[in-house]
Amino acid sequence: MNENSIPRRETEQQQQRRAEMRVRPTGPIVPSANVSGHALMCVIAIMSFLACLTLGGVSMVRATAQSWQSQISREITIQIKPDDNLDMEKALADARDLALTFSGTTGGKIVDRAATARLLEPWLGEGLDLDELPVPRLIVITIDENNPPDFATMRKALTETIPQAFLDDHRTWVDRLVAMANTTAMIGSGVLALVFSAMVLTVVFATRGALSGNRHIVEVLHFVGAEAGFVASEFQKHFLRISLKGAGAGGLLAALSFAMASFWQSRTLATPESDQATALFGRFAIGYTGYLGIFAIIIVIALLTTLTARLTVMRTIYEIDLIRSDPGRTDTYQS
Repeated sequence: MNENSIPRRETEQQQQRRAEMRVRPTGPIVPSANVSGHALMCVIAIMSFLACLTLGGVSMVRATAQSWQSQISREITIQIKPDDNLDMEKALADARDLALTFSGTTGGKIVDRAATARLLEPWLGEGLDLDELPVPRLIVITIDENNPPDFATMRKALTETIPQAFLDDHRTWVDRLVAMANTTAMIGSGVLALVFSAMVLTVVFATRGALSGNRHIVEVLHFVGAEAGFVASEFQKHFLRISLKGAGAGGLLAALSFAMASFWQSRTLATPESDQATALFGRFAIGYTGYLGIFAIIIVIALLTTLTARLTVMRTIYEIDLIRSDPGRTDTYQS
């Protein structure tokens, strides 16, 4: 036998022993996928989707109400009733010119005969002859919202110059619209608060329920000497991943819903369906603030789930220590 083969054989045996002694890659302490984890992820995704939808709906209602209020408050209307001794066209021009002399007015437009007939078509039909009916004529005056004119003085001047003229500043409609907008916003905010509270409670109890199924893992780790902070951090990382996946899926689905609704509305302009939806709900676009709100909800859900997991693990370890110090308390904490 060759003397050089003996050291070589010993070296190979040592390498083989070292290979056998190598530590296998450690798996996660908390199971990465189990029934509780999947159930919790679904619950978080559903509650996140509902909360994001409610937030987007409240944002759309606020934006639509502000748009209505702004459109009404930007214009006033002068109505001139027909009279046998009145030259309607001259009266319309005089009323418009008189209104434009007041500070705070930015423009004026006389609604012509064709436009007036179109306004009455839904009630009186097509081919309407305005000379046969005493139909009032309108003048639309655009005003500066930040510096409106003196409506009382303008109304008095119009009445003295043209007795058949009547100034409508839409103040009654604006007040009603502001009240309706505030009421709708309050109702939407209340619904959002209820949905968010239900989401918080659901996420907390679902997280605690998922942790109760893994209580034995906490007990084993604690009995072998793992520190409470280490055990809590492991569970914290696990539930952070679950909550981010669930909340991200729900928030993304809500954002896609608003984006698809906005895309559908933009592609179906001037159709009866789109006109009715726009009249009732306004534009379905929620803007960058709405998407930032969806992102904030995702972060809040993830932090809430993570904090609940950490507090639950710390409480479980505290109960285990109390049971070890006093075994008579086992029934109390298990119940």
